[in-house]
Amino acid sequence: MSIPPTAKGRVPFGEYETWYRVTGTLGAGRPAVVAVHGGPGSTHDYLLGLARLAAHGWPVVHYDQLGNGGSTHLPQHGADFWTVQLFLDELDNLLRRLDLADDYVLFGQSWGGMLAAEHAAARPAGLRGLVLANAPASYPLWLEEMKVLRDALPPGVNDTLLRLEAAGQTGDEEYFEALMPFYRAHVCRLDPWPRDYLASFYEVFNDPTVYHAMNGPSEFHVIGSLKDWSVESRCAAIAVPTLLISGRHDEATPRTVQPFADLIPDVRWELFEESSHLPHLEEPERFDEVLLGYLHGLAGRG
Repeated sequence: MSIPPTAKGRVPFGEYETWYRVTGTLGAGRPAVVAVHGGPGSTHDYLLGLARLAAHGWPVVHYDQLGNGGSTHLPQHGADFWTVQLFLDELDNLLRRLDLADDYVLFGQSWGGMLAAEHAAARPAGLRGLVLANAPASYPLWLEEMKVLRDALPPGVNDTLLRLEAAGQTGDEEYFEALMPFYRAHVCRLDPWPRDYLASFYEVFNDPTVYHAMNGPSEFHVIGSLKDWSVESRCAAIAVPTLLISGRHDEATPRTVQPFADLIPDVRWELFEESSHLPHLEEPERFDEVLLGYLHGLAGRG
């Protein structure tokens, strides 16, 4: 069931706008949980379930990163515009504009987890905690693991993908259909896919500007500007309690998450046995239990 927001709107970001949504009451004693969605080039929709935290006293802020959803779309901008620094600046701007910068927790999912880790490594004074959900620490590691997962797909599927990628035909319907065994095994194992996930999935499909520029045509064919990006060297600088979340069948395989576990000083890792890339949708009851336990632990430290 959808939980109605208590506020939503847009904040200026230079000459652009960032759309946001608040559930719960900001400034009522507990830090806001700010949800940094994946993609890059996705939207907040698939993370709307986090709004359930508000019923337990934790206000939640969702936003759409620039280029997608309710934020300013810029289909005319080339790959050189879409940088990690742009999205770090947007996050900093949002925190300031909503008066959150002095007291907040970041929940970063997938690419949003890498972005959140980079933000946390700068040691912002108001950051109280960090959740890295289904996020790799390195795109080079991610690509190595994607080959392992691709090779394990049903016979013929990877051959089709490789043929179409080599021919530059990743926009064809045949490529889209060949993607589905991977997505259903390693991104979302629910059948049918939940409405919130479908909303984000089709938002990327409708405006793939950011996704294609930074990632590429698919989860495992990363040929965009992020292909060499890693936050491994930044992990030791993260100074807040950190919760790692991943699924047993996740496209973010244990090997891609391991650097976070090895290098972040105060960290624990929860593996969801029945999940792939979206434990908050695939195992919502256990997910809420784990996340609320972590948040209450932060409150106890205060």
